[in-house]
Amino acid sequence: MNLLFPTSTESKDHIQARLMSWTAGFILIYAISLTLAPAARLHSWNIAYRWTHWPAVLVWIVGFALLHRQTRKYTPDRDPYLLPIMALLSGWGLLTIWRLTPDFGIRQTLWLIVCQALFWFGLKIPNLIQELRHYKYLSLSGILLLIALTLIFGAYPGGFGPRLWLGCCGIYFQPAEALKLLMVVYLAAYLSERQATTIGLLQILTPAFLLVGSSITLLAVQRDLGTASLLIILFTLIVYLATGKRRVLLISAGLLSVAGLIGYQLFDVIRVRVEAWLNPWLDASGRSYQIVQSLLAFASGGFLGSGPGLGSPSVVPIAHSDFIFAAIGEESGLLGGVGLLLLLSILTLRGLKTAIRAANAYQRLLAGGITTYLISQSILIIGGNLRLLPLTGVTLPFVSYGGSSLLISFLSLLILLRISNDTQDQPSPLRHPEPYWTTAALLLTGLFALTLLQGWWSIIRSPALATRPDNPRRIIADRYVLRGQLLDRNNQVLAYTEGQPGNYLRRVTTSAVAPVIGYHNATYGQSGAEFGFDGYLRGLQGTPTSLVWYYSLLFSQPPPGLDVRLSLELNLQQQATQLLEGQTGALVLLNANTGEILAMASSPSFDPNQIEQQWPTWLNDQRAPLLNRAVQGLYPPGQALIPFLLADQLSRADLPNRPLALSYSLQGQLFECSQPLDTSATWNEILRFGCPTAALRLSEGKTSQDFRSLYEQIGFSQMPALPLPSSPPTQPDKNALPTLSALGQDGLRITPLQMALAASALNQQGNRPAPRLGLAVNTPTQGWIVFSNQQPQPSLPANGIVRTLPLLAANGLPIWEISANALGDEQQPIAWYLSGVQPSWQGTPLTLVIVLEDARPLQAAQLGHQFWQSLLSMQP
Repeated sequence: MNLLFPTSTESKDHIQARLMSWTAGFILIYAISLTLAPAARLHSWNIAYRWTHWPAVLVWIVGFALLHRQTRKYTPDRDPYLLPIMALLSGWGLLTIWRLTPDFGIRQTLWLIVCQALFWFGLKIPNLIQELRHYKYLSLSGILLLIALTLIFGAYPGGFGPRLWLGCCGIYFQPAEALKLLMVVYLAAYLSERQATTIGLLQILTPAFLLVGSSITLLAVQRDLGTASLLIILFTLIVYLATGKRRVLLISAGLLSVAGLIGYQLFDVIRVRVEAWLNPWLDASGRSYQIVQSLLAFASGGFLGSGPGLGSPSVVPIAHSDFIFAAIGEESGLLGGVGLLLLLSILTLRGLKTAIRAANAYQRLLAGGITTYLISQSILIIGGNLRLLPLTGVTLPFVSYGGSSLLISFLSLLILLRISNDTQDQPSPLRHPEPYWTTAALLLTGLFALTLLQGWWSIIRSPALATRPDNPRRIIADRYVLRGQLLDRNNQVLAYTEGQPGNYLRRVTTSAVAPVIGYHNATYGQSGAEFGFDGYLRGLQGTPTSLVWYYSLLFSQPPPGLDVRLSLELNLQQQATQLLEGQTGALVLLNANTGEILAMASSPSFDPNQIEQQWPTWLNDQRAPLLNRAVQGLYPPGQALIPFLLADQLSRADLPNRPLALSYSLQGQLFECSQPLDTSATWNEILRFGCPTAALRLSEGKTSQDFRSLYEQIGFSQMPALPLPSSPPTQPDKNALPTLSALGQDGLRITPLQMALAASALNQQGNRPAPRLGLAVNTPTQGWIVFSNQQPQPSLPANGIVRTLPLLAANGLPIWEISANALGDEQQPIAWYLSGVQPSWQGTPLTLVIVLEDARPLQAAQLGHQFWQSLLSMQP
């Protein structure tokens, strides 16, 4: 038996029966998977299973079983592939709609009953195809009238949107869907009646062109631009099938391009869709949200998909209609998407084969037109989902939600089935079959391009897209999988997960850790260490690959998350936060030897536990509480450069003469010491209190290039490597005077963390440590594994540092210190306080940096002294 091209009635019945059995098996397995999905997601059998879709499955089975018997009785010579393809596509779509939106699933099930009933009765009408031909003008005129009525009485079933439907009481019909099929019927009848005439092509097409043109104009006024585009494509390809004139394709392609350019200028909806198509990443959370989330759905699906009911396709807006292929791509993966496209490819070949073997010219054009309509519309909407084409808003035949679309798709296949039943071994003469093969090649090329593009998003681009911060599927998965804890250096819990699977929520033990820990929220994404250590906290890093694959394949979830130990000390972090209360600024406390961040505070701050309630308030707060000023705030160094200038000077020469004047005026701006000093002030006081003339005296002879070299040495030119969202430094103005560089006002902007790392070099013989926030991760196989750390970088000459620290010695404390002024944007006062332990200190070498906005350095110094006194009191 030839399975692809059956010849006998018995073999056709047998093939259709076998294909329908396979289709039923697929639908049953899919339905069972949806039922069991909650158990897989929650890792428990003691849950509420999903049963609501089973009545729809019963409707599908009974309906198509009856249609199978009916086709055997009334269409014995039919194509045996058409009914199984329709059954599989409609069943797949039905279950996907139920999985996404049960309310719409009920409506789609009712429409399926109507469609199956009409298909049943349509099989009993022997002259159905001829009746459509006889009433082509009446039916087309009637549907155009209904479309015109939508301009006055149109409604949108969802409440707000394009008014393209007519109806009431919960029952709606979209006339534009019927227009597609009736336009195919009209063109097939009209062109078949004129194929034998000798008049010119233009004279033949003028009446049809006027009718199609008026329909397109009416749709354009209605702003149903997807259907308008599809009518242009249908008109072009059906005329090409009838005439074989390739110039029709070229002319229509040109007209479609011109129409697109005009539409881009006239219609906002076209402009928005084109811009979202060309570069969706520019506004991924705004106008391009739909297409970006669609691409993220394919990336999350990968090759095998997340599994029925285990993905998160509902985050894509209108996933049950316009983006149902994206929903299938996420839960069935590339494998399922290619399977659906393969079904459409088979439908293309069987439909055009039916056309070539049709009994007469009318049926030939009608079969070719219906095939072109179904496949072209599929390419348009799937291409929009995959960013091959701009979004058009049409439905995916048989699959998308929509009673009008489903009804017209069923009627279209009914007609195609009846034509295939009338095909003969000796069909009507076809002198030029090339247009049909060319059309098949065009449609198959489009489907193949979609296959390649889905592979691109699902396989090639998947790793990058699946881990994007704006991919909510990562956060949604964390509602079902226990996320790892964030601990301080003494294993005190800083961030943890509470609740039950399906309702997990992220919490912090105290808001004091918010600047470092950040937040982790399904709506607002991630920040801080929650973002930087996300791979470990989600179990994707540090877990054996085999275990990651096991959880991915079985549950479509990451494995349980791993605990991460940070360098923070909770007690110090709380003290730092309390110290900055009421201020605007940041504090950084480092272990100068290892670069470990012991405390990192930013003020004002926020409480991650209140993110749902306070997010709009935080966003609109001009004080920017969500900003971690320690790593994201950028400040001019001002006279806080003095310790580095001093170490550089003393490594090459002696201390220059003490400046007589202490303040300095430049370009109308007065630069002063951080505290008032009289003329008897010592070098120690002049340096510790950041007097501008001290910076100028230490910089005598330096050029702008010398300053840039110094910035490079002490780490002011590059952003430190840290698993926290950080701001890169702003480089100095190349044309700045050396005097401005000496005063730290040449355009350079750095973070407090950069200043703290540079200051740590003074405690470590000139070696600048790399910052370290993560200490270790608790893996399932090896226990706690320590994170590797970068080696310190030489920054300042050791011989200069030995002579520098005594000159900066504080009174009454075993530390060196400097307080200094700086001027920010719009002359905003910035206060710096830099300090560290002296070499005689026997404990952990510490470096402390404080920066305050709109404050005097005296305030920063007072806060620093309070913190040091607290630290000293903690020492044994």
